Amino acid sequence: MNRDWRIRWCILRIGLAERLAYRADFAFATLVRFLPIVTQIFLWGAIYGAFEPGGATRTLNSYRYGDMVAYYLLVMLGRAFSSMPGLTTGLAREIRDGSIKKFLTQPVDLLDYLFWHRVAHKLVYYLVAAGPFALVFWLCRSYFPGWPDAPTVLAAAASLLLAFLIGFYLECLLGLAAFWYLEVSSLIFVYMLLNYFLSGHMLPLDWLPHPYSDAILWLPFKYLAYVPAAILLQRYSPDKLLQELAVGAVWAAALWAANRWALIRGLYRYSAYGG
Repeated sequence: MNRDWRIRWCILRIGLAERLAYRADFAFATLVRFLPIVTQIFLWGAIYGAFEPGGATRTLNSYRYGDMVAYYLLVMLGRAFSSMPGLTTGLAREIRDGSIKKFLTQPVDLLDYLFWHRVAHKLVYYLVAAGPFALVFWLCRSYFPGWPDAPTVLAAAASLLLAFLIGFYLECLLGLAAFWYLEVSSLIFVYMLLNYFLSGHMLPLDWLPHPYSDAILWLPFKYLAYVPAAILLQRYSPDKLLQELAVGAVWAAALWAANRWALIRGLYRYSAYGG
């Protein structure tokens, strides 16, 4: 194992030990995050008239009532991979107060450190949250059409990995904007607003009218929530599924390159104060 990988393993190991201290908080927070799904069940039940005779089989934009509830549950699964709480604000704060300079004087790459620290956070979160997720999905099992086949499960796993990578690099890139802007809170607000809509968190993206949906579906945001849910609901043909995963991989690579470029350019103009 060369030096770089020893450093990454050390970051991952320390991050795991640190995050395990919050395992009870992760479990409770996961259950609390599922509470809004109760609202979604009643909201879409009223829209579809699902509590009336024949309402459960009514179709809107190719979605039945059960499909919509299943979609929102799967969106929460995708968001568990793509959301990066505290990443943007933490990175921007370190740039602003000068504490980022520790990465300039030690053999630790900033982006590598953030990445493996976030991997440790997610591993502990998934380990602890698996129970609450399994409980909620079991209670809502009647809304799902059934178990997907093995290729669909593998494609969904790949899409969740892309959700993590794209979510990480998008938020990291936003944090690196602090090299040019003293305060990025307004940018974060705009990003979160766009993210909620463009990722499919608010509505399935195939509900949007043309030509807007055609443009939105080429953006990276859909990989944060919509694509994993659509794959598990088997709304893609095999050819379309491969295309979506390939485009997602291109977006992940492009965002990685953009982060590297932003870090290099930002360090050229960086002046450390405080810390």
